[in-house]
Amino acid sequence: MVSIEAEVCSTDTVAYDWYKGFQRLTHVGYATVPGPRKPQIVDLSRELYHRSPAHPFHPPVCITPWDIHQPMKAGNTVFRSASYYLSMSDHAGTHVDAPKHFGPGGVGIDQMPLEDFYTEAICLDLSHVELKASISVAEMEDALSQSGEEIKSGDTVLLYMAFNKRVPFSDPRWQHDFPGLSLEAVHWLADKGCKIFGVEAISPAPEGELNFQAHNACGERGITHIEGLDNLERVVGKGRFRFIGFPLKIRDGSGGPMRAVALFE
Repeated sequence: MVSIEAEVCSTDTVAYDWYKGFQRLTHVGYATVPGPRKPQIVDLSRELYHRSPAHPFHPPVCITPWDIHQPMKAGNTVFRSASYYLSMSDHAGTHVDAPKHFGPGGVGIDQMPLEDFYTEAICLDLSHVELKASISVAEMEDALSQSGEEIKSGDTVLLYMAFNKRVPFSDPRWQHDFPGLSLEAVHWLADKGCKIFGVEAISPAPEGELNFQAHNACGERGITHIEGLDNLERVVGKGRFRFIGFPLKIRDGSGGPMRAVALFE
């Protein structure tokens, strides 16, 4: 077998000199061959557990033991397994609304393109917004300007309102006191080319008429939103990243729980 040294020496004197120099540097610790950089993954999903808070319009989250390590035997082999029974809405936990949620003519979650859930993304800082407040277009424009980024066609735009920091998940106010987008701000996102936007709360707009208007606008503009996000403080101000959040494939579902993450490569 011909060594690397002999092969390089026989073909190119300059290359051989470089090889020997690199070999010396490596030997004394001045040079290393870098490996692939490990991507950073930030979990943006909420934990699901028995009786975890849900939207008042939707059924509660029920998670109960079904089989907890009861022994089963086949021949001489004993096996113990565990499983749980889950009963919950297709809008439980961190989830995305399907077009069907906005009206009877919309497609179910199983028909939405998977490409919609593997996109470039940015996170805008709206943490100054008061509880129950409606976010204006001017505030959205200012947040975008402060980020130093732009919204590109097909982007996912996450909106950090520091809601989870201000109102604990276990507090009853978490289901009612959230801020959110004005109707005009929803249209502004659609005009910018945003396909999906995401919020920490259980709704994209303040409770009541504004929330209904925001949902209707999503249906009209062919966009949608993710609700129940967490840890947005870990991605806000960090520039562009990859958003990944594939929903469960529920036949004709009006929404889909997902494990949402941000990937920094």
